[in-house]
Parts: sequence; C-alpha cells; structure tokens
Amino acid sequence: MTIRVVVADDQAVVRAGFRTILESEVDIEVVGEAADGAAAVAVARRHRPDLVLMDVRMPGTDGIAATRQLAGTAVPEPIPVLVVTTFDLDEYVFAALRAGASGFLLKDTEPDELVTAVRVVAAGDGLVAPAVTRRLIAEFARVSAAPEPSSGADPLAELTEREREILLLIARGLSNAEIARTLVVSASTVKTHVGNLLAKLGCRDRVQAVVLAYETGAVQPGR
Repeated sequence: MTIRVVVADDQAVVRAGFRTILESEVDIEVVGEAADGAAAVAVARRHRPDLVLMDVRMPGTDGIAATRQLAGTAVPEPIPVLVVTTFDLDEYVFAALRAGASGFLLKDTEPDELVTAVRVVAAGDGLVAPAVTRRLIAEFARVSAAPEPSSGADPLAELTEREREILLLIARGLSNAEIARTLVVSASTVKTHVGNLLAKLGCRDRVQAVVLAYETGAVQPGR
C-alpha cells in the first residue's frame, strides 16, 4: 500500500526537499502541503493521510496546537503526526509528544532516516528507537514540568513486573529486537508484552507510553 503524507513546514524549500526525498520511494506519496498549523489541520482533514510530517515552529497555529487538533486524545479519528525539530532551538517537542505526536526527528536527518521514520509511524509504531530520539526524549523530559503529586491510583499499577521492565526499556529508547536481546527472549514475546502494556495504559503507541513513564516518575532522565 502507498503511504500518503502531508508535509507541514513554513519554509517552502524544506517542504520541497521533504517531498523530493519521500516521493523518490515507490511506496510513499505526498498528497498535500501546508505552510502553517491551521493549514496543516485543514489539509490533513481533507486528505486523511497516513501521517503528517509537522514542523514545530510555524506562524499562527504552531505545530503543537496543530498536532493536538489532529492526534490529541480527544480526537475520535486521530491522524498520526511525525514532528520535525531543530533540537537546539525547539524547546516544545516534549509538549508536542503530550499533544499526541507519534514521534519526532531532526530537520537535518539523513534521507534514509526520514523515509524509515515515515514508514515506522505509518505502520502504527511510535518512533522511539533511534539514538537521536533517545537524546531528544531525555532532553525534553529534563526540561519539562516535574510530575505532579499523584492524587489517585498509580497508572502503572496494572502492569506485571515484566511489562513494567519492558516499559522502562522502551523509555530508554530500545527497539523490540534490542529488548529481546537484553531480556533473552524472542522478539515476538516482546511484541506481545508491548501490546498488552499499551492496552493496559490506554496508550495509542510506544511514544505515549514513554511520555507516561516520564510523567509518572517511573523513568528519570539520565538514569
């Protein structure tokens, strides 16, 4: 099946570059472009793509607000969003993850990494594994607001010991294959555990689970 993508960025040259890279692949088609967040929401709702490649900083409605409108928890039929960041300048990426983004990458990412990221997110998996993502998650978790004192039950309480262990490894940025090697189990076993823990936590994908792990204090940046 062809992966249908909307590219949202306020710089025309960036949009053109992403389009060129993505449409060089036989299984990816760019079905729309947008220069700001409001247009991104409108174009995405019109075309219903498999994902939106979303810049963070755009005039008017920024990428975070647009992400929340397309992929937030209140959206009945969310559209996956892959956020693009410059890392050193964008201090709002973790907020974008809270808003519902399924992953993020750097604007200067290599073409093959961009293509891989699009395929991963379009397949329904949050982009958590690459080394750059480990670095970004740790950084933005460090500068994000500290978890508020819990006023109710532990949201991780339903997880088994093994599921909690796997959640912590996901939060460290490990892929299923890397988790399998670490725990000396099969990749299919890890996949089953991941599916179970996502269902118990009410998370759409791995990224949402990572955000929850940081927000509950189960994972401490740098540890």
